[in-house]
Amino acid sequence: MRYDLIIIGAGPGGLTAGIYARTRMMKTLILDAAEIGGQLVSLYPDKAVQNYPGYERIQARKLSDKMYAQAESMDCEIRDREKVNEIRGGNDELVVITDKGQYHTSSVIVATGMGMFKPKKMGCKGEEEFENKGLCYILPPKEDLIGKRVVVFGGGNSAIEMALIADSVAETTIVHRRNEFRCDESNTMALNASNIRSIMSSELVSVNGDDAVRSVTLKKGDETFDVEADLVVILIGISADLEDLKRWDLELTKDGLLKVDDAMCTSRNGIFACGDVIDYDGKYKQIITACGEAATASNSAYKFVKKPYWA
Repeated sequence: MRYDLIIIGAGPGGLTAGIYARTRMMKTLILDAAEIGGQLVSLYPDKAVQNYPGYERIQARKLSDKMYAQAESMDCEIRDREKVNEIRGGNDELVVITDKGQYHTSSVIVATGMGMFKPKKMGCKGEEEFENKGLCYILPPKEDLIGKRVVVFGGGNSAIEMALIADSVAETTIVHRRNEFRCDESNTMALNASNIRSIMSSELVSVNGDDAVRSVTLKKGDETFDVEADLVVILIGISADLEDLKRWDLELTKDGLLKVDDAMCTSRNGIFACGDVIDYDGKYKQIITACGEAATASNSAYKFVKKPYWA
């Protein structure tokens, strides 16, 4: 069986690319090495998304589910837990080789996001020891937070949004190493209006406990002090794993991301890209940005494969 388009990655970008491809009746397969939904479900499933048009406020997992349902309703073939290892071939045909088989296609869109990403770690004393014993990198379900003392580390939108979720059911503290947060003003306003305790310009020295987390030790200037905690949530970003891009013989930027032109074309004919995996001047990493790039990538793939008279 030969596809018109194979999309690697089933986050917002990949799913949107599939939706657009199916409006052009392109036979489309979407593959993801993990679960469908990308970072929306892997890192922040309970996060409230407030800046995606059409929804005043929607849970990240629900937004992902809606995209997934729409792609399925349009007859995109979608497979999860299938990792792409190689992309062989040239102008006439590409062969996508996975850990479960191989597929022939006329074009490919790479929408892998940050790859098989991992949360960044603080590297402090006790971090390894207490992981999954009261220390985690993804906020647990709200019902598991009730009555706990939660300490969140981070200063970006995700850290504040997770702290706001925890604050609805738990005594919550947020710790940031700088003297101001790096987030949207609306999140700062929500934080200031909440019961969350903010500790600024402070470093995590150690995570302490016995069979579980009991406290954290912080350092602010020359002062060292303890904060009691039942749960420590570290949300300081993710480390990308983009080794696959090197094996796929695609030109990369100095930061190791995919280099594309304004039509989302990569350095290989028939291979396009969108979302967090690409980089260019002025790139703004947002869900809606990935979706817009996906529409362009899908249109470029269509013109490459079908060669309409107007292209």
